[in-house]
Amino acid sequence: MIKPAGFDPAKKYPVFIYVYGGPHAQLITESWLGGAGHFLNYMAQQGYVVFTLDNRGSANRGFEFESAIHRRLGVLEMADQMKGVEYLKSLPFVDSTRIGIDGWSYGGFMAITLKLKNPGVFRVATAGGPVTDWKYYEVMYGERYMDTPEQNPDGYSEACLMNHIGKLEGKLMIIHGALDNTVVWQQSLQFLKTAVEKQKQVDYFVYPTHEHNVRGIDRAHLFRKLATYYNENL
Repeated sequence: MIKPAGFDPAKKYPVFIYVYGGPHAQLITESWLGGAGHFLNYMAQQGYVVFTLDNRGSANRGFEFESAIHRRLGVLEMADQMKGVEYLKSLPFVDSTRIGIDGWSYGGFMAITLKLKNPGVFRVATAGGPVTDWKYYEVMYGERYMDTPEQNPDGYSEACLMNHIGKLEGKLMIIHGALDNTVVWQQSLQFLKTAVEKQKQVDYFVYPTHEHNVRGIDRAHLFRKLATYYNENL
């Protein structure tokens, strides 16, 4: 947790949650700034309580902890993240009506899933390069953790975000690189197609010259876009 600059425990602050939550990653470490990037510290300077939690499925806590999500992506990770939200709501300086969540790649999948499956909890969500249906993802990763769609139809159906878009409330922005060859553009376009069919409003922004991540000078543009979106909507 990073508290806002000039923190006053008597005040109520909005919350910016940054999530990844997938295998092979540990966000909270005993390192410089606790592993938090400069953008998260910038958001704290903007007046947000910034929060990150490493859920089951993330790295470096043993095989049982990491393998718990096998064939059930988007289930136990979400339960753990919601425990974090419960903790946040228990804090006297947190405005529980102003919680936002942001993630990229697996974190984008997490951010959208958390918003769709917990109506009324997250006022704002932003997702970059999100997986929306694991059957469209590269087999060396997707089938490692989910098996094939034929072997695990229930797991794929539960994790498919298009099956839950009817629950969308509040603000959601999806960001995608047009040249993304990791989470292909089809992933977010299929989500948008379903949103239109369900008469749900989604904000959408494309970086035409970028792949799975926005790098170089355009990363500053991305950070400004995210900060502005939260400042205006949260």
